Parts: sequence; structure tokens; C-alpha cells
Amino acid sequence: MNETVPHPGEIPAPATPISRVIARDADWCLSEFTCQAGPQDRRFEEQHAFATIAAVVEGSFQYRCDSGRALLYPGALMLGNPGGCFECGHEHSRGDRCVSLQFNPVLFDEIASSAAGTARFRFTAAMLPALKPLARPLVELEALAANAPGRNLDRMAVEELALQMAETVVDAVAGGNARSSAPSPSDGRRISRVLHHIESHTADALDLAALASIACMSKYHFLRSFRRIVGLTPHQYLLGLRLHQAAQRLCASAEPISSIAFDAGFGDLSTFNAGFRARFGTTPGNFRRAHGRLIAA
Repeated sequence: MNETVPHPGEIPAPATPISRVIARDADWCLSEFTCQAGPQDRRFEEQHAFATIAAVVEGSFQYRCDSGRALLYPGALMLGNPGGCFECGHEHSRGDRCVSLQFNPVLFDEIASSAAGTARFRFTAAMLPALKPLARPLVELEALAANAPGRNLDRMAVEELALQMAETVVDAVAGGNARSSAPSPSDGRRISRVLHHIESHTADALDLAALASIACMSKYHFLRSFRRIVGLTPHQYLLGLRLHQAAQRLCASAEPISSIAFDAGFGDLSTFNAGFRARFGTTPGNFRRAHGRLIAA
């Protein structure tokens, strides 16, 4: 990822992320970043100009910043302090896509004062796992990125979402929920393979033994390593991906809810409905109806 927006007409180098502004105001900006870098591309040190919260939508990559190192994956949040230097690397795979929120330090300090009790708040971890309280705003951010081109956005709704996202993230970090840890090069490579496999086979029947085999680890060591690096168990991660993808389809189509549930990998509708309500706090039908508030007709 990179926070530099190319000038109009500028042709970026092959490994340079391409940015697209979705919505902005004087003190915040919502953008999408698409990167095609791979193992052969050299890392470059960059700097966060603003407080940054970036949701990984596709792909996985290594991230190093002033608050630590982490392996980032779909559903995880990349955290950046204003003025902090960072590097991103794709040693084990190619490309990623992120939806990023950047906040002016004055606005972010105000949010932090309320959510963390201090304006001196800084992110103390490089990433935040895909936690349940973030499920709904993450889906809405991704839906905005998918629907924004050629559409009129409800700016008040977008700004409310941006501020809610920042408040929820600050509260989660201040409460000690940023529990992942930096992987060793060997474990990072192995868990990256598994993350890529799960992302490509979310609707398939997956089991712990098969995933451990992909990582070339025993089941116990794999489970322990995955939970330590990702911040979730493999089952929690898989279930979150399935529900996230289902929520995206609910936002983007008029397909029957049952079809979306079965395509996402759920064996029956009642299990899907219960899981969806537990994660998003509402039924799939109500979620679909509520999404329209973000995109003006």
C-alpha cells in the first residue's frame, strides 16, 4: 500500500499501487488501493501522512511500521500512526487490494479522546484482526468502494461510517484486542499459503488436518501458529470470510438469500441466518434493505 496519489496522466511503475479516491472531506479521505507487487519487487520505505486504518479486501502481505510487524490478510486492518514510516512486502504472494481511511491528526485526536480517553493515543500494534464489532462497517466500506464509480454517494452517511469505524478501531486497540504477533519468516510463509488457500476455497469443506498439511505443520502447531499470527482460529477466519462475502452479495445483488447462503458454503439456511445475525446484529434481509442508505439513488 501507498498513500501517494498519482498525478493525472502519470503511468505508475508495475509495482506502484494504484489509488482511487472514493470520498473525501477536509479532514478525512476514503480511498481504494490496488497493488500488483510480487516476490521479485523490492520494498520501499514510505510514510503515513495521516492516521490510517486500511481494510484488506484481497490478498495478503507483510507489513512493518513503527508499532511492529504483521501478516495482513482479508478482513484484517492495517494501522498507521501519522508521520510513522512503514514498508509492505509480498514475499509469498502477488498483489492486494485495500480500502483505506485517512484522518487529519486533529480529527483523529478528538476521536481518540472519546474512544480511548486520551488525545495522545497512538496505535500500539501494526494490525487488528477481523473482529466481530468491525464486521458490518468493513462490509459497508467495501460496498462503497464497489459501488462508488458513477454513483452519487450520501456524504453524510459516508462520513458517519468513517467516524464510526475510527471510533470502533481505537476502542478495540485501547481495549487490548490487537493480539496478533509478528511471524518468523518460516511461519509467515507457511501461514500465508494457508490464508491464500482459504481465500480461494471459502465455499469448500475444509478441515484442520488438510490446512495443517498445506502449512507442513502438525495440527496442534498449526492451530497455535495460525491463532498467534492471524489473531483468530482457522474456523473463525473461514466463517468470517464466508459471512463477509455473503454480506457483499446481499449489498450488490437481488439474488435469493438461500442461494447466497449455499454458495458461501453454508449447508442450511438456518445456520446461515443464525451466523449472520450473530456477526452483523441483524437478519440478512434487514441488512440488504439497510445498505441502501449509503448510495443515493
